[in-house]
Amino acid sequence: MEQVTIKDIARICGVGVSTVSRAINNHPDINPETKSMINRVIREQGYVPNNSARNLKRTEAKTIAVLVKGMNNPFFTSMVKSIEKEIKKKKYAMVLHHVEHDEDEIDVALELVKEKRLKGIIFLGGYFKHSSEKLGYLNVPFILSTAGGSAETTSKAMYSTISVDDRKESYRIVDYLIRSGHKKIAMISASIEDESIGKLRLEGYKNALEEHGISFRQELIRPMDQDLELYSMENGYQATKQLLASGEEFTALYAISDMMAVGALRAIHEAGKKVPEDYSVVGYDGIDIGKYSIPTITTVNQPIEEMAKETIGLLFDIIAGKKQHQHRVFSGEVVVRESTKSIEK
Repeated sequence: MEQVTIKDIARICGVGVSTVSRAINNHPDINPETKSMINRVIREQGYVPNNSARNLKRTEAKTIAVLVKGMNNPFFTSMVKSIEKEIKKKKYAMVLHHVEHDEDEIDVALELVKEKRLKGIIFLGGYFKHSSEKLGYLNVPFILSTAGGSAETTSKAMYSTISVDDRKESYRIVDYLIRSGHKKIAMISASIEDESIGKLRLEGYKNALEEHGISFRQELIRPMDQDLELYSMENGYQATKQLLASGEEFTALYAISDMMAVGALRAIHEAGKKVPEDYSVVGYDGIDIGKYSIPTITTVNQPIEEMAKETIGLLFDIIAGKKQHQHRVFSGEVVVRESTKSIEK
């Protein structure tokens, strides 16, 4: 999509270029309704204002924005650290921005493009579902890293993706439990309305049960509490307490993040039970905390360092015109530790 100019905005709004300029610079001598209309058209057209000589100087700045959904998740913390290291090697600056789970990441990105004159954008986490028309307003290269999904109407030639197959890896960890003799497998899942990686991990869980001829039981699914920090130890702790209090029988518990698995360990301990003697527990992500918890946690390990380097390396190649957009899927690995055991089938 061609870059929109201030003349285009003036033409669409039916006003002069000077009027658009006054609206952009928040001058008092402009009708509020006219100003509101101009700002709406600017947002709709994805116009990036060039306000002053100072801004012109800023266009030469080398800045990459990293937008994160799930900022407090240690998995993303590790990703951001690795990405920042590679950005610094290229002598670029990084802008880190937290996107709330109910915010539209493209709207956030468009505002950042206007403010920071970005060279590129990395989206971490969330569930990416936007039309090609809306994506066209982003006039800088961008990569979806560890983000789930995209709308069927979206052309994948417009962006790159770096990810693991969350559905497949979730299937893999549940398949491991089933092959270890477990048939009553509870799950701490995302909310019912979730459209992100939580949904994909739930689908992987269901696929594994189906392939092994095990009926899906909704009673064994405990969605995380939306009023608590998502994917957190507190969420895992509270969900497991509810599961234990329900009286539902299970031999294994699959938490869709390692942080929630740690919370589950605590709830089980407080209930006077032991892991893995009474319940096997598995997580997902492969973050460091799982190596040091008691017991250590069986998990799906995601290759954080490799994914981070591939993400920023590909973005720089696209910025330099060396490569077109690509879509790469990394494989995870089931890492068996102390929190699981085999039982008689």
